[in-house]
Amino acid sequence: MIGIGEKAPDAVLKAFHKGDIVDIDLAKCRGKWLVLIFYPADFTFVCPTELEEAARMHEDFKREDALVMSVSTDTAFVHKAWHESSEELAAVDYPMLSDPTAKLCREFGTYMEDEGLSLRATFIIDPQGMVRSVEMNDNSIGRNMRETLRKLQAARFVSENKGKVCPASWVPGAKALDPGS
Repeated sequence: MIGIGEKAPDAVLKAFHKGDIVDIDLAKCRGKWLVLIFYPADFTFVCPTELEEAARMHEDFKREDALVMSVSTDTAFVHKAWHESSEELAAVDYPMLSDPTAKLCREFGTYMEDEGLSLRATFIIDPQGMVRSVEMNDNSIGRNMRETLRKLQAARFVSENKGKVCPASWVPGAKALDPGS
């Protein structure tokens, strides 16, 4: 499993993105923040609520110089079919990555071998490709994308303000801490 402070693996994956099946090279994401949203499967119950929330907040993530991508073990064609048949997913305009061999899920430590699905997990990766935040939930527990955005903002803040740390519930504009003083 990839942990905090470790380099995220590079991979080229098929994706459904803006009506097309495309190749996404994660190595080419360097230079931007990357939010990877792993989820169990298309055509499920909790997953569309999370992906829809991420879509509604996509502009907020972009303002933080972040790319957002979802990942499941479904094929890109299943992503396409789901996107085209689901009202909740109509607003999703970020890439929906396909990992049918579960290679990426295994590398990130989200794959449940006995179920053939990924856990619900979110990884925030900095522009150098280092993992800065990991959240992993039981598949029955949905995530809060506002909290994901807040964590991204905090990670970005400490990256840009060496020596500063963010206290509990820190938000942009709030006082940071300086443990060296």
